[in-house]
Amino acid sequence: MMAATKQEDSTLKTGKSKGASSSKRKTGMAAKAAKAGMTKTALKKAAAAKKQPSAPVKAASRKAAPPKPQMSEELKSLIGLITRTLDDDKAEDIMTIDMSGKSSIADAFIIASGRSQRHVSALAEKLTRKLKEEGLGNAETEGLRQGDWVLVDAGDVIVHIFRPEVRDFYRIEDMWRDPPKEA
Repeated sequence: MMAATKQEDSTLKTGKSKGASSSKRKTGMAAKAAKAGMTKTALKKAAAAKKQPSAPVKAASRKAAPPKPQMSEELKSLIGLITRTLDDDKAEDIMTIDMSGKSSIADAFIIASGRSQRHVSALAEKLTRKLKEEGLGNAETEGLRQGDWVLVDAGDVIVHIFRPEVRDFYRIEDMWRDPPKEA
């Protein structure tokens, strides 16, 4: 009963009930809550959680980036086999990009170019055959029929074989290459 009386008193003083909207701008905690899309209570809890001390972080760990994981010998031999096979079959501009720490889909990308659609398709077919002969399973291929951009999924290594014009257009090596070091 007492709460209803206080609410009625505030309504009489301001002319508005607590639930009525005001044309005045919200200030303070209410404005922050509205801006964040949260209730006042949720905003207060979030602010309290921020104030609680967390585990101390060493200053050196903030400055230095985590070290890149080293390639395993098995991965190095797979990359070597693929690049040798592509080179033996006259692929051009063969490039290897270390993907460890950048993507979960592969540990390395190998990008190469063929001179024509037929050459691109032949490179991919010979590479999948060589991987099977070496006991590395059946590599999946995409784009083999078109011969513009063939993707060979060799497990930990994904091989992209392009016609030169298509490679220049997509420039995926620029997208995945490490950024230049600042001086």
